Amino acid sequence: MFSLKIVLYFQAGLGVLANMFLLCFYVFIIIGHRPKLTDLISCQLTFVHLMMFFIGGDVWLTDLFETLNIENDFKCKATFYISRVMRGLSICTTCLLTVFQAVTICPSTSLLAKFKQKIKKYVIYALLCMWSFNLFFNSNRIFYVGAFTNVSESSQMKATKYCSLLPMNYIIRGLILIVATSRDVFLVGVMLTTSTYMVIILFRHHMQCKHLHSVSYVRPSPEKRATQTILLLVVFFVAMYWVDFIISTTSLLLWEYNPVILTVQKFVMNAYPTITPLVQISFDSRLIIKLKNLQSKCHYICF
Repeated sequence: MFSLKIVLYFQAGLGVLANMFLLCFYVFIIIGHRPKLTDLISCQLTFVHLMMFFIGGDVWLTDLFETLNIENDFKCKATFYISRVMRGLSICTTCLLTVFQAVTICPSTSLLAKFKQKIKKYVIYALLCMWSFNLFFNSNRIFYVGAFTNVSESSQMKATKYCSLLPMNYIIRGLILIVATSRDVFLVGVMLTTSTYMVIILFRHHMQCKHLHSVSYVRPSPEKRATQTILLLVVFFVAMYWVDFIISTTSLLLWEYNPVILTVQKFVMNAYPTITPLVQISFDSRLIIKLKNLQSKCHYICF
């Protein structure tokens, strides 16, 4: 159990540093340069993942509540609510990223081509709708989460050291589970559909370039690199999502949380926010060029 917590702390530290670095980069690009269509979406995704680490790990919110002498009941409601909102925004933003990239790389003969010019106008509206939807959709957490007490322990499901899920009717519990699952399955389905579409486009483009240039190696374009990055993120997200979904659903149906299982679930939940910035940093040529220039300047100053 102790070794699992060490791994969890290391993962959280790596995730926070990587996401903070990437967030600063996107803010710099958006403010000072001409950003790509997906930069604003990626910036929100990075911010959401950073918040997931802060809330999920109780990094700053716990200290804030203790400083203000706020009772545990409000603390539990706030942390659980914000945590679920950020989780929902993560899956929604990832889905939006795949859709926008699919529209961006689609050929002119495709049915999606007519949305290329219009889609730029609706990025802000789409992000605002996602925030509004998730803030409303996860509002049930305010009513069914509270501080853990020793009174009638059998009716509470202890989720953390101080917080628990309060007893709820079987019908309400099933309804919440069905609605949340339906939303997630729909978004994951859209991600897989658009990802398959992008794979087909990339394969056709690769075969055309290989035939035209008569070479076995074709240098990838920036659009291709961006698409490969998103495809890699989608595959990893879907894998981690279903592991988290199985753990969460089983615990909710059995109405029992094991501390070890909870720790493993936190590791799974934080895996995607940790891997995402590392993948984006590795595949973003703009960031790689800036890092190389910075390295050259530091080398010149030092030597």
